[in-house]
Amino acid sequence: MKDLTRYRNIGIFAHVDAGKTTTTERILNLTGKTHKIGEVHEGEATTDFMDQEKERGITIQSAATSCFWKEHQLNIIDTPGHVDFTIEVYRSLKVLDGGIGVFCGSGGVEPQSETNWRYANDSKVARIIYVNKLDRTGADFFSVVKQVDEILAATPLVMVLPIGVENDFIGVVDLLTRKAWVWDDSGKPENYEIQDVPADMVDDVETYREQLIETAIEQDDELMEKYLEGEELSIDEIKACIRKGTRDLAFFPTYCGSSFKNKGVQLVLDAVVDYLPNPTEVKPQPEVDLEGNETGKYAIVDAERPLRALAFKIMDDRYGALTFTRIYSGTLNKGESVLNTATGKTERVGRMVEMHANSREEIDSAQAGDIIAIVGLKNIQTGHTLCDPKDPATLEPMVFPDPVISISVTPMNKGASEKMGIALSKMVQEDPSFYVETDFESGETIIKGMGELHLDIKVDILKRTHGVEVEVGKPQVAYRESITKMVQDSYTHKKQSGGSGQFGKIDYTIEPGEPGSGFEFESKVTGGNVPREFWPAVEKGFANSIEKGVLAGFPCVDLKITLTDGAFHPVDSSAIAFEIAAKSGYRQTLPKAGPQILEPIMNVDVFTPDDHMGDVIGDLNRRRGMIKSQNSTPMGVRIKADVPLSEMFGYIGDLRTMTSGRGQFSMEFNHYSPCPKNVAEEVIAEAKARQEAKS
Repeated sequence: MKDLTRYRNIGIFAHVDAGKTTTTERILNLTGKTHKIGEVHEGEATTDFMDQEKERGITIQSAATSCFWKEHQLNIIDTPGHVDFTIEVYRSLKVLDGGIGVFCGSGGVEPQSETNWRYANDSKVARIIYVNKLDRTGADFFSVVKQVDEILAATPLVMVLPIGVENDFIGVVDLLTRKAWVWDDSGKPENYEIQDVPADMVDDVETYREQLIETAIEQDDELMEKYLEGEELSIDEIKACIRKGTRDLAFFPTYCGSSFKNKGVQLVLDAVVDYLPNPTEVKPQPEVDLEGNETGKYAIVDAERPLRALAFKIMDDRYGALTFTRIYSGTLNKGESVLNTATGKTERVGRMVEMHANSREEIDSAQAGDIIAIVGLKNIQTGHTLCDPKDPATLEPMVFPDPVISISVTPMNKGASEKMGIALSKMVQEDPSFYVETDFESGETIIKGMGELHLDIKVDILKRTHGVEVEVGKPQVAYRESITKMVQDSYTHKKQSGGSGQFGKIDYTIEPGEPGSGFEFESKVTGGNVPREFWPAVEKGFANSIEKGVLAGFPCVDLKITLTDGAFHPVDSSAIAFEIAAKSGYRQTLPKAGPQILEPIMNVDVFTPDDHMGDVIGDLNRRRGMIKSQNSTPMGVRIKADVPLSEMFGYIGDLRTMTSGRGQFSMEFNHYSPCPKNVAEEVIAEAKARQEAKS
């Protein structure tokens, strides 16, 4: 049996370019997993092994890797920072027990770090903070600590102080031990000396150490009394308090260093072992029934209990499909059959591997707490539960956002069509926020995703990984339709043509629902005017109809339909007659209910140097943006705005032109909002033109 207290399942997450992947590289190097250090900017990082990652210098897929530090096994998941891939961060957080939030010493708390931090708060993941790139011009550890407090509303617990800044950054002082770790200029992580605190820092060290202890001992009343009575506390006592507070998310131990220069990473690893929870200390995963309701049972982390495992990522590589799996309880052995509760089918586990980025070690068994990859499972998707066939249960699944943008892809030649179909089905399995559908009228293949970059990379993967050249259509926004007025109406479906006929009469009310409520149906029929067995048919007729609105054919949302009365015929009425009545009633009534077009509004977060602020704000206003806030940072200005997605195509190019290449932005879906009249007219005209082109 493995000792689970020596396990740490952790993720490293941050904004694009904060040095997350470089930090992972340094950790692997320090823990003896890699001998040569890979550099991201040379396209050689171990965890970035897709061509698209090497070229763009960004992490797209999270890769899992295991290593050892001080007799503890660390399972590390490297996550992407770019906003179009937050889905990766979200699904990784689901299976982690703790995390390292990496912030750039000069950039500070950037837009994406906020989103990731919010996700981690939702998932209740304990974290330590690592302020990286302190060797960079403009780096300021204390300014970043302040931003963590103000922007993230989190309590940073400062554990180390930097010695020197920018080019003169040489090491850190560990506040608990009052010792200075000083590295030489060789760039080798092991070339450091432990010295006394530099004389000019002694006062600061005492001030910050006192703050650290006072914050930590709030976790333990007895120690607090001891401290207030003037007794000296042992380092172990203080560490126990820090560990408890970190686990309870009361505060976040905060470190600093420069991963690129190999300074300060050891202390972060020590903190992972000392303060982040092991798998048994985390609130266990709830089990749910097939409808998704909690059953009140939990997957307790224990190798002796029945098997409960969650497939959190599927990846296709040269060896076949890899299913990354977190085992919550029980033991999984090679050759065993497991039940997939989503499909109701059992599958045999042929091979299991422990991953080290893109190399792997075969293993014969794994147990609660492990993160492994299973090779060659057939019918499995992200979020499916694998369990013991004799004792089935489902783990709480993951929730994925709906796509906001779509494009059509057409293979360049006829022969590539089948190849493209196979490639796309593999890609859908790997990424639950990526959707593929066929437009039945035009026969076009439509791909949908979370943003321009997301789809751009999918097209790139089609070309390079799968060798399918495609022609890409114009991006389409996922508009919606809704109604503004309440209408009471009635519809009778009657058909008589020899033999038994069809009859169904419904009286109903259609009214606008709350924003985000989707479709609601209720029957208030009393007496037997519409027998109860036909109510589901009426609901089905309306529910199928809302897939197409009456203005431009976009799905209709946020409406409530109430069946109030009706009539039936003892012989001619049937479920199908009432379903047709509902479909026809929808087409009859919706145009009277003040239909309108809704457009997706995005949360846009733009960073720009001060001297270009006016241009950037003017441009956002031209794009129908509503500016919500402007905040000055040491490096420039951050502007937050709500902007319609349709106005944001090609924005990155325009922003770079306006800011001489120094601007950055991120966006994520916020809500749907009614279009202005002129925009709605354009959307309807475009939809009609598309219909005509198809016919």
